[in-house]
Amino acid sequence: MSKIGSILKIAIPLLLGIALVWYSLSQISLDELWLYIKNAKHNWIALGVFCGVLSHLSRAYRWLFMAEPLGYKPKFLNSAMAVFSAYLINFTIPRAGEVARGTILSNYEGLPVDKAFGTIVAERVADTIVLLAIIALALILEFDFIYSFFIEKFNGSTLLIGGLAGLSLVALLIFFIRKSTSKFAKKIRGFVSGLVEGAMSIFKMERKWAFIFHTIFIWSMYVLMFYITSLAVPELNGISFAAILIGFIMASFSIAATNGGIGSFPEAIVIAFGLFGLAADPSRAFGWIMWSSQTLMIIVLGGLSLIYLPIYNRKKRIASKEASL
Repeated sequence: MSKIGSILKIAIPLLLGIALVWYSLSQISLDELWLYIKNAKHNWIALGVFCGVLSHLSRAYRWLFMAEPLGYKPKFLNSAMAVFSAYLINFTIPRAGEVARGTILSNYEGLPVDKAFGTIVAERVADTIVLLAIIALALILEFDFIYSFFIEKFNGSTLLIGGLAGLSLVALLIFFIRKSTSKFAKKIRGFVSGLVEGAMSIFKMERKWAFIFHTIFIWSMYVLMFYITSLAVPELNGISFAAILIGFIMASFSIAATNGGIGSFPEAIVIAFGLFGLAADPSRAFGWIMWSSQTLMIIVLGGLSLIYLPIYNRKKRIASKEASL
């Protein structure tokens, strides 16, 4: 059964991605999509890719703060190449990149595998907290819009009943998770406990403020590259910050749905921008431009990283041996 489960974990996201690619391209012809790409302002696309590179380099540099308290001083270049390699590998098997990144850091920096994975998990805790903060910010800034949207779709009594039912369901779920001995409840409790513990550990770090700065910088670059790339599509000029924020959030979740967000990324943007009355074709074209440009960057830099990692570290070992003679 475990073998079947492993196969399904690989096959389902891949098949879903293929289906969404087919659906997306059935909604806009390749000729029309190519016209959007051809007429796009490529300097904005290049700048968006640059912001993406900066975010990944910042992620690689942030990891150094996690390794230092463990008694290791890894090379920044190894950390950077591990990050780009991990993103590339994620296109094959979802989340396999995190395992590969930990293995790379263990092989080339001597960090024990369990400790390497531990630092990556702690990083993910920080990223989850920031993403939740972005979602909370979107809800606060766009409360009137969200409220009006639901009022238009549902009447007041339906919203009230739905809200009370939702709160009751949440209360029951919390009670179940706290009291239940099931595997599901234990996993949820473990996740929440890890989230809190990871958040607290950040403030115990020697260079915590640098870590927090880079965490904020990474996600600022993510949002900025999303906004800057939208400027490449003239039909989306003047798009509101709210649409950018909601689109970014939905696109972020779409990446977890399929391998690297293939197929799901542009369709998530169509749904998000559609809430703000933006046309589907330019929204879908922007989604493909955004996804394709960032994916191409990962393929190039990730591929070069996988090739250069053994070469760089072989040279490093030779240099260290010569220095010791």
